[in-house]
Amino acid sequence: MITRRTFTSAAAFMAAGVAAPSLWAQGKPEKTKLAIAVGGKAAFYYLPLTISEQLGYFKAEGLDVEISDFAGGARALQALVGGSADVVSGAYEHTINMQSKGQMIQSIVLQGRAPQIAVGVSTKNMANYKTLADLKGKKIGVSAPGSSTNMVANLILSRGGLKASDVSFVGVGTSAGALAALRSGQIDAMSNTDPVMTMLEQKGDVKIISDTRTLKGTQEVFGGNMPAACLYTSAEFVQKNPNTCQALANAIVHGLKWLQTAGPSDIIKTVPDNYLLGDRALYLASFNKIREAISLDGMMNEEGARTALKALASFDPAIKADKIELSKTYTNDFARKAKDRFKA
Repeated sequence: MITRRTFTSAAAFMAAGVAAPSLWAQGKPEKTKLAIAVGGKAAFYYLPLTISEQLGYFKAEGLDVEISDFAGGARALQALVGGSADVVSGAYEHTINMQSKGQMIQSIVLQGRAPQIAVGVSTKNMANYKTLADLKGKKIGVSAPGSSTNMVANLILSRGGLKASDVSFVGVGTSAGALAALRSGQIDAMSNTDPVMTMLEQKGDVKIISDTRTLKGTQEVFGGNMPAACLYTSAEFVQKNPNTCQALANAIVHGLKWLQTAGPSDIIKTVPDNYLLGDRALYLASFNKIREAISLDGMMNEEGARTALKALASFDPAIKADKIELSKTYTNDFARKAKDRFKA
């Protein structure tokens, strides 16, 4: 398992110039039984993970994967740092945040090429909403404090001249609990993923004020491509377990390839029933909205990594853009081989 000591020694591994993973010959995974942490697995944000799991793609690569679902990405990250998880299916920007704290983690395969996060205000609690300044003093629901949904909310608030301390963030998860929190009036606004946000939008419960569920919307909010979900782990784990990382990338890219041609009925048959949140039609409407946000081949875009760093640095003074080595936050070595294998 990964420990806090692992992270501090990871920098030494990289500084020592250990051979890049692409130089290793492929073979049997060094570690076959893996614990993967995820924050809000039912969200479309993590659909590639669910597809690869449900269709047996991890098993096909010789991996015995146990996936633990947490309330949000920040808690999944804590599982990695604390040693109860080997790998996280989570937001890419955590790799930048952790490097700013001297802890090296690395993305090994991308799942989403747009954040798929929308911010909306309650039409019940904030019927007279006009500008971002109106959010001051309000309660904003996020999947979990410190998660990607929280980061996007922080960015949007900063553009309205507000700081994170000007509002109260409330963890509501990414499924039925999030719907209930907004509809019951417990929160005044929400930053969350689909299918939750589309369901609230379609029922008239929220007014969307910022939207990154499409590539166009992502460009408008971030000014460029913005990577989203990925599989990430400690830099040391990557160095010690290249075949395992390749197997993980293979499984995810296999799922991404399947998603390229999957129809609505294929999705419905594959995901667990409780993911539909009781509304099959709206679930499929949500899927159609975010479909283009799913990565095609698992490859990280360099421009996207720069956009993520710029966005984080714009509202978090602890992140110094000139101190971050983006090349150490991700590797495309595994995804590139998987892309070639599956013709993704």
